[in-house]
Amino acid sequence: MVNGSRFAVNVRYGLFTMPDRKTTRTKGADRKRQLVDSAATLFVQRGYSQVSVADIARAAGVTAPSVYRHFDDKQSLLEQAVLAGVDDLEACTARALRDGNDAATLISTVCALAVQRPQTASLWRWTSNYLTVEQNKQVALRTREVIGQWAAAILTDRDDLTEREAVQLAWAILSVSGSLTVHHTRMSSARAQEEIEKLVRRLLTLSPATAPTLDTAPVITGVTRSRRDEILDAAAALFADRGYSDVGVDEIGRAVGIAGPSVYKHFPSKMAILVAIGYRSGARLDAGVMAAYGATDDPAKLLAALVDSYVDVITSTPDLSVSFNNSSVLAGQPGATDLLDIQRRYVARWIDLLVEVDPSLKRDQGAVAVHAALSVVNDAVRMRRGAQSPQFAARMAYLMKGVLAI
Repeated sequence: MVNGSRFAVNVRYGLFTMPDRKTTRTKGADRKRQLVDSAATLFVQRGYSQVSVADIARAAGVTAPSVYRHFDDKQSLLEQAVLAGVDDLEACTARALRDGNDAATLISTVCALAVQRPQTASLWRWTSNYLTVEQNKQVALRTREVIGQWAAAILTDRDDLTEREAVQLAWAILSVSGSLTVHHTRMSSARAQEEIEKLVRRLLTLSPATAPTLDTAPVITGVTRSRRDEILDAAAALFADRGYSDVGVDEIGRAVGIAGPSVYKHFPSKMAILVAIGYRSGARLDAGVMAAYGATDDPAKLLAALVDSYVDVITSTPDLSVSFNNSSVLAGQPGATDLLDIQRRYVARWIDLLVEVDPSLKRDQGAVAVHAALSVVNDAVRMRRGAQSPQFAARMAYLMKGVLAI
């Protein structure tokens, strides 16, 4: 994937996929790293719960029993894959800052890593629900240390920023650098690195504290909630907190004060609940689209309005984040095909508008920019990073518009 090679990531909105890698015969420590890399690729591609040890063995060109000679189980493979990503981030940062806090060198090095090993910047954020509390603490501590170093480098050139702003920019840089894993844009690795660097450099010019107030949709009160709505609300909250695969129908029922079997009076399966959550979030996004087109026909203003409505939806309800995070689970499921098509068309609308705003952009450049912008808020909400701050939504919209240069 380096030296001008081409990469492609199968785009299903919100679904990580990674390019297929040819395996080679290796031994010892190399074999262990090969298994870790194969696992990371599959976890990003399909989602942790959709990958078996047999899948990992097949991808690495070995038998399942040979995997167990190196790892106790799939969870230990995940732990090592996530830690390997942190190792890569730490090594990359140390190389870049060896001769001082040079933000320019840091950005080039980080963006090169983003192209060479895309899962490095994204695997933990997508699989943290499957790690233990202690494992997450370790990864979080080490990642925050890296982010602190990035923030210090940013501050050397931006003494007008507060430390908190620099940290927020550093997290956004991590999101942008990991965004290549969410779309299938065909582009040489050299061009991909160039595009990601361009977007990151836009972030470096921003001042989050100056983010304008975000206009949000009014909260509708006095509407009677049906039992179906209550089930969707409870399920979305549980899925967001613990992940889809770790939540049972009985738990969803308890959350709304009914027995688990009673849930089936409203939905035929847990999957049907997830699909309904996705359609509900899609309806909210569609409402934002209609409102935007009813207010203006200027492409830049339209795209800015879509950014605002997207941030409003994803920060006001867990529905959109749950749908986004579980696209790999939804893929191929009855009733989900139309939902995933709706999601793809929604993102395509953003790309169309961005290319209309800047006709010099090729469509692949527009796709890279749009997915990078979406990753900024998607990652922050998923990791609950500063989400309780009153300024959170406004700053997310501001950063996204900065990435898109609108």
